[in-house]
Amino acid sequence: MSEQPSPARTPSVLFVCVHNAGRSQMAAGYLRHLAGDRIEVRSAGSVPAEAINPVAVAAMAEEGVDIVGEQPKVLTTEAVQASDVVITMGCGDTCPIFPGKRYEDWQLDDPAGQGLEAVRPIRDDIRARVGTLVDELLGRP
Repeated sequence: MSEQPSPARTPSVLFVCVHNAGRSQMAAGYLRHLAGDRIEVRSAGSVPAEAINPVAVAAMAEEGVDIVGEQPKVLTTEAVQASDVVITMGCGDTCPIFPGKRYEDWQLDDPAGQGLEAVRPIRDDIRARVGTLVDELLGRP
C-alpha cells in the first residue's frame, strides 16, 4: 500500500481482470455511478474479450447502472502508470508494478459462463467494495 492521492487533484482507479468483460467492467460502472467525475475510472484486461459479458450488463442494469456501451480494453503500462489505485481481480502477475501506487487484489468469482442468479452476489460484493473505495478516496468516514 502507499499514500493516498493528493486531495487537490482527482484520484484515478484502474480495475483489471483477465478479460475486462465482467468484474472489472462492473466495478468501473459502479465507481462512475457512485463517484461521478470526482474519481477518474479506467478498466482493462490482460487478455481482453471481444465483448462485455451480457449477464454482467443485465446484472448492472438491475441496479440502474448502464455498462452496455463499454468495450473490453487491453491492459497497458501507461494505464497503470496513470492510476493512483490499481485493483486486480484475478489477473495475477500480468499487472505491472510501479512504486507509489496503491495495489489491491479483490478475490471475486468470475461471472463468465454463469447465469444472472450466480452473477448477482458477485455484483453486490463489487458494489460494497467500490463503496468503501469511494469513501477512502474521497475522505469520507
